[in-house]
Amino acid sequence: MVRIRWLGHSAFELAYRGARVYVDPFISDNPKAPIKAGEVEKADFILVTHDHMDHLGDAEAIARRTGATIVAIPEVAGALGGDLKRVQMNMGSLVDLGKGIRVAMVPAAHTANRGGPVGYVIEGDGIAIYHAGDTALFGDMALIKRLYSPDVALLPIGGHYVMGPKEAAVALTLLEPKVAIPMHYGTFPVLYGEASAFVEEAKRLAPSVRVIVLKPGESAEYP
Repeated sequence: MVRIRWLGHSAFELAYRGARVYVDPFISDNPKAPIKAGEVEKADFILVTHDHMDHLGDAEAIARRTGATIVAIPEVAGALGGDLKRVQMNMGSLVDLGKGIRVAMVPAAHTANRGGPVGYVIEGDGIAIYHAGDTALFGDMALIKRLYSPDVALLPIGGHYVMGPKEAAVALTLLEPKVAIPMHYGTFPVLYGEASAFVEEAKRLAPSVRVIVLKPGESAEYP
């Protein structure tokens, strides 16, 4: 079992039996964050999808305080402070991080300042979770399904910089997860403020997928 807690925007805490994983811990400057960065007391791995400020966020500060290992594409990992533990990996690879966690780095269709934007499929406790990062809809999401069969998909729906509700619902038809959790919406005025349009599109296009809409700070357990 894994407990998935949304920290607003694209930030998540994934609590497995043997490890605590954070993805894109944008907390300090996140108006929707339900916690302060200093309240993160335990972290084993921090996955960074790209180096835009609303994704890299507090990764370095949390890693320095908790001793967590940051996982990122080489150009991002190499720019981190020299005292930090890090795993540099690239798209197309599946890496065993230890503590029962394996991570596949997959492409994302977006931009970045260093390297390229990515997503992750995190495998732990027999469960695969796809965090899409910031991305447009792209057809090779079908390959992510074929290779990793994610049980849970964490998908951006906010539009403007990422997929909107319709595109994210089409992504569900390619990924075919059992559960979808929307993210990257409601944080800033330019983004869609609610998940209702995505919920409706998902019902229409991917009715077999259970959509769970979390409020910042809320958790869902899977299975």
